[in-house]
Amino acid sequence: MTTSASLAGRQGSTSLLALARTFLFVPGDRPERLARALASGAGGVIVDLEDAVAPERKDAARTQIAEGFAALPSNAHGRMLVRVNAFGTPWHADDRALVARLAAQRLLAGVVLPKAERAADLAALAQAVGPATALLPLIESVAGLDAVDALAASPQVLCLVFGHLDFQADAGMACGPDEAELVPVRLALVLASRRAGLAPPVDGVTADWRDTARLTAEASRARRGGFGAKLCIHPDQVTGVAAAFSPSADELAWASRVCDAVRAAGGGVVNVDGRMVDGPVVKLAERLLAQDARTG
Repeated sequence: MTTSASLAGRQGSTSLLALARTFLFVPGDRPERLARALASGAGGVIVDLEDAVAPERKDAARTQIAEGFAALPSNAHGRMLVRVNAFGTPWHADDRALVARLAAQRLLAGVVLPKAERAADLAALAQAVGPATALLPLIESVAGLDAVDALAASPQVLCLVFGHLDFQADAGMACGPDEAELVPVRLALVLASRRAGLAPPVDGVTADWRDTARLTAEASRARRGGFGAKLCIHPDQVTGVAAAFSPSADELAWASRVCDAVRAAGGGVVNVDGRMVDGPVVKLAERLLAQDARTG
């Protein structure tokens, strides 16, 4: 299993993304939406070259992304990602060349790879963008689930992302409103992330951005299930998702007591609120406090 030290090294300059609760999609051919997306407070902004851009618009979208990223303030680049088209599509090579240029100019924090199914594809993408750029493979097929451990262990992978709508279609599933049928799939992503020492995975979108009750319920379910963030498709979803993934006042008070007790004892096993606290519990407490420092 990957150690906490290697996890810290892996995250490196992408630590802000590792703690992000929200990842907001923006169509690649709508650069005028970037300012609003960044102002929404989203932890990461994913500029989409895949589903959101029609085939005849992809060339123009690449040009718009290159110009739009260059015009952003320098403090925004640590939140910017691009979702490229999948390996094997006619557009992937040009997309990969674009993100390689953006990464070389330090304008890009991460790349989302859809239909991720082979570790070799991630390795090629990692080589193109260089070691400072995070990779987020999108698991949205049965083949991707079968390869999840290899994908999670690939270089520069920050976290796994669940494309639950495409996964249902690929698997021929007809899930109910609570998506109970997907519980084992979500658990598989959580466990693979833990085995590889990654940040917790990112859950999929809530398609109806106006349904705030469903958004809150799905975000809360994701957090209970071990996910660390959720994809958003509209700026109005960001605040609700961030709140659902935020530690409560009681959780933060407990985490502070744990960390204070460990510091006072100089490490080792301590007693907090009548319960023994060891290393894994301390890590949970530290993560809760770190999450509280994030606004997106």
